[in-house]
Amino acid sequence: MNTSIKKLWALVCAAFPILLMHSCQQAGSQVATSTDTENSIYANLPFEMKRVERPSFPDYTVNITDFGAVADGVTLNTKAINDAIQAVHAKGGGKVVIPEGLWLTGPIELLSNVNLHSEQNALVVFSDNFDDYPIITTSFEGLNTRRCTSPIFARNAENIAITGLGTFDGSGDSWRPVKKGKMTASQWNNLIKSGGVVENDVWYPTAGSLKGAKATKEFNNPSGIETEEDWKEIRPWLRPVMLSIAKCKKVLLEGVTFKNSPSWCLHPLSCEHVTINKVKVFNPWYSQNGDALDLESCNYALITNNIFDAGDDAICIKSGKDEDGRKRGEPCQNVVVKNNVVLHGHGGFVVGSEMSGGVKNIYVDNCTFLGTDVGLRFKSTRGRGGVVEGIYINNINMIDIPHEPLLFDLFYGGKGAGEETEAELAGRMKAAVPPVTEETPAFRNIHISNVTCKGSGRAMFFNGLPEMPVENVTIKDVVISEAKEGIIISQAVNVTLDNVVIKTTGEVLQIKNAKNVKVNGEEHQNDSSKPLSIPM
Repeated sequence: MNTSIKKLWALVCAAFPILLMHSCQQAGSQVATSTDTENSIYANLPFEMKRVERPSFPDYTVNITDFGAVADGVTLNTKAINDAIQAVHAKGGGKVVIPEGLWLTGPIELLSNVNLHSEQNALVVFSDNFDDYPIITTSFEGLNTRRCTSPIFARNAENIAITGLGTFDGSGDSWRPVKKGKMTASQWNNLIKSGGVVENDVWYPTAGSLKGAKATKEFNNPSGIETEEDWKEIRPWLRPVMLSIAKCKKVLLEGVTFKNSPSWCLHPLSCEHVTINKVKVFNPWYSQNGDALDLESCNYALITNNIFDAGDDAICIKSGKDEDGRKRGEPCQNVVVKNNVVLHGHGGFVVGSEMSGGVKNIYVDNCTFLGTDVGLRFKSTRGRGGVVEGIYINNINMIDIPHEPLLFDLFYGGKGAGEETEAELAGRMKAAVPPVTEETPAFRNIHISNVTCKGSGRAMFFNGLPEMPVENVTIKDVVISEAKEGIIISQAVNVTLDNVVIKTTGEVLQIKNAKNVKVNGEEHQNDSSKPLSIPM
């Protein structure tokens, strides 16, 4: 070895411990940053909650191309993708990579210990052939029913994930009925030219879809469909949720984009330890039942750093509907919703209307709503039962909310804000007051602070039940400017408004059939049928 090489080698050897130390310091810094971020999520929670467990996977990777997948947008890759998942599952777990390309597929089943990882510029498009989606027994909108198999699904799995930077398109336009009033004239004409049938200004993709609609008296669950042939005929009406994760533990969705779902987009049901982080959901604003996220009867969940653009409710907390939900008896609880942005939706953050199993210990912080129909939306109706309590909401910014930034609606009738006439609502409210039973929903112990909204319809509306008023609600440090109307508090008990500023040309606050309402420390009572108007 010559002298110059010896000197170079000595320098490398001398520098190696320093480089190693620097590398370790960097790694330690990354761990600390991750830990700091995690600590910030759990810091100052108003209730005790153990940390959400994330899945982990063995260092084993396969590529779907190894199983015959072809990225031409024409080849149906259902078998190849599922074969890859099954192979990794059988091996004990690992990663299934969907590389860059356009991949056409039917339903994908996630299995335990598998991370389905989509790379940058990977576009997975689900088939628009209804026959690719078998009809199964499942739960939808809180009721036990039959629907088509979801494009992505998992049952009783543990340690599962969908990660990466790819996009999953549910081909929802092929499934969804469309209301004429939600489209421009040219869009409507083009839709009609594409086929399908129209009745009462609603477009349906097939005659079978229309038959399913006619068999559905309430929401989206048909009745009177007896034979398997009848079920097959209405298959297009049995629109699946795009991602159905049921009875699973340690679930991670991170980084990926989901769009154009047939009905709801993300639906974790009866799961434990769910993390949804840096996910994007995009549905057309006119998409019927096009919710972004419906977290139902789940325990321990983090919903963080996501962007949602929905045709219906955006971030929705549920726990089953009516008797089916009460029998299940699984509340949605111990959930942190933080650092999310909602671009469109019927509601930015929503509880209900299916909440019959109860909802508790929910913390919402640092969220932005840009033009959602309603901002913070609590909804239910008689027959649900269930208790919603222990809801804490902080640091919410909103603009251009056409209806209420804050709404409690215990006379919910199934329509979006603004879609129901005053006469329809008044008709339900005039019904005889029933006794309190297990079917009576209750909303109580809800705390909201640091909310700013610029531009809205009515600033707030409390519309509880006479037999079960909304109870123990505190609203603090709120500014709502450019509101068309002020606050109406009806059928509520123990409501506190502290440092609340409403800028409107109308009456700022009206109280009707409410008790123990405090405004800036001053108590107001009103039990009469005449509203009490208070300047603020």
